Amino acid sequence: MKKFVSVVAMLALVVVSLVSFTKTASAEELKMVGTITKIELAADKQSATVVLKDVKTAASVVILIKDELTLGKLMDKRIVFGDEIRCKYNVEDGKNVARLFKKTAGC
Repeated sequence: MKKFVSVVAMLALVVVSLVSFTKTASAEELKMVGTITKIELAADKQSATVVLKDVKTAASVVILIKDELTLGKLMDKRIVFGDEIRCKYNVEDGKNVARLFKKTAGC
């Protein structure tokens, strides 16, 4: 009986460790550095849409910003058109939602 309990406990430990190290596709965080080519603040000032031109691929990426700190920087012009931005974002419901959005030179 003790051997059976030990085997079950080891199996449970292996399963938990495998699950904890596995990433899900929806939680993948993407990174990029780009230059701001367009800024659109929502009418309610609760979100903003920023288009970044990736410095490596020259592709345009639309980023949705919801956090108050970054929105404040956009509204008081500390982050403006032409700034180079370091951005980390997740894809949620088909939209690129910013997790980190700051100037490469510091802000």
